Amino acid sequence: MRCLLIAGLLWCGSLARAQDLNGYWKGRLTMTGCFPENNIELQIRINGNEITGDSYHYQNIYYYVKKKFNGRYDPEQKKLKLHENIVTTWQIPYHCVICIKEYELVYSREGDVETLMGDWVGNIQHTNTNCGPGTIVLTRIKESAFKEIPEIKVDTGVIRLDFYDNAEIDGDSITVLVNKQVVLSHQKLTAEPATTTIRVDLHNPFCEVEMIAENLGSIPPNTALLVVTAGAKQYHLFLSSTATKSARVRFIYEKEETKNANKDL
Repeated sequence: MRCLLIAGLLWCGSLARAQDLNGYWKGRLTMTGCFPENNIELQIRINGNEITGDSYHYQNIYYYVKKKFNGRYDPEQKKLKLHENIVTTWQIPYHCVICIKEYELVYSREGDVETLMGDWVGNIQHTNTNCGPGTIVLTRIKESAFKEIPEIKVDTGVIRLDFYDNAEIDGDSITVLVNKQVVLSHQKLTAEPATTTIRVDLHNPFCEVEMIAENLGSIPPNTALLVVTAGAKQYHLFLSSTATKSARVRFIYEKEETKNANKDL
């Protein structure tokens, strides 16, 4: 009985160590690319020894590439092997290319600082041209850098956007851009919706909606209720913008059959 208890405790300890790696990790890549600063964020999910998650290679939250990855975790050696595969979304200058990377990382902890350290290699998307190798050091962070921008996954094509004043009508006025193109200009927010539509489909898989405050109304900041109608689904988002900071929402086309079709990326 004592042996079984010890074995059980050891197994639970191993499982706990694997679960401890779940969460957000941030670092910088040693590489020459289109960004002056090559930040990286890994959002890691571990189930047993299997790893899945999302990676953001970014300059800031407006210029980035988001990819899915999978891999394996060795709890005895505290090693992770990760392989990026599906490119989900990207917002990069036209002259840039996307680097698909593989990572070999080792977990360590010193005091309250948790670290993933190792090497990476990569190829330019759809080619055999190297875009690595390099080294990488990541530390655990509490929140994602991208938490401020909601991402909504859709598969319905045409999507309706209705903007209302949130709570008390106080004279808020907004301009709305879709992929940096103005679709609503100097639009007052009232109890009646200011409406526009966007298309997100296989040929247009990404759309960013930006709400800019033209004024702050009588009760700052400029706040709006955005009602999104995507087929049979509806979403309610509360957006807030100021004279110096706009509000953004990103829409991503994702259908089950396209997930498998993109696995060669």
